[in-house]
Amino acid sequence: MLKFYHAPWSRSSSVLWLLEELGVDYDLVEIDIRQEGGVPEDYRRIQPSKKVPAIDHDGTIITERAAITIYLADRFAQAGLAPAIDDPIRGPYLTMLVYCDAVFDPSLSAQIQGWTYQSNHFAFGLAEDMINYVDRVLTERPFAAGDRFTAADTQLASAIAYTMDMMKALPERPSFRAYLDRVKDRPAYLSAAAKDQKMAMATPFFQKQFGDSSTTGDDD
Repeated sequence: MLKFYHAPWSRSSSVLWLLEELGVDYDLVEIDIRQEGGVPEDYRRIQPSKKVPAIDHDGTIITERAAITIYLADRFAQAGLAPAIDDPIRGPYLTMLVYCDAVFDPSLSAQIQGWTYQSNHFAFGLAEDMINYVDRVLTERPFAAGDRFTAADTQLASAIAYTMDMMKALPERPSFRAYLDRVKDRPAYLSAAAKDQKMAMATPFFQKQFGDSSTTGDDD
């Protein structure tokens, strides 16, 4: 059994997209990260910081988006979203997956919070360097790892779409827009987005804040 711990319109939405791409059965366990009083303490046995996403696959608990993505794409390799060990794009694939978690997210978050620091102060470096790197990657190749869509694209495209289109924190670059245009009509992406919106509109936080309107959130 595969359990997926998820909060709608959060960082775990990228894993929801991945699961739809994989086409596997999963039991979605909704974690209301925005509820008054916070997430119950007993959830720490699943995720130590009471964050999402997390998965429980036949008793094995996995947290962190990069780890979850690598695990699921390899475990359900029939979907063709994980390059084989000897595939030349396996290295770029793993690099971009970890980069989304370890550099893209924290460096841009630091910029949004107005942090002033030097690159050497933190392992994730500067947002400017991250933006220029991702721009270069997506100028040189059509997808995150190379010439075809992989599980890494569920993470990179989700990050770009939210921070550029919703938060307006990531500057719009032609390479970013062209990249999103290449993935936005994928059936799995559309299915995940519809499921996420339905769940979001059923949660008290979004009902209070937006009623029947739609938006997105950034919590995890």
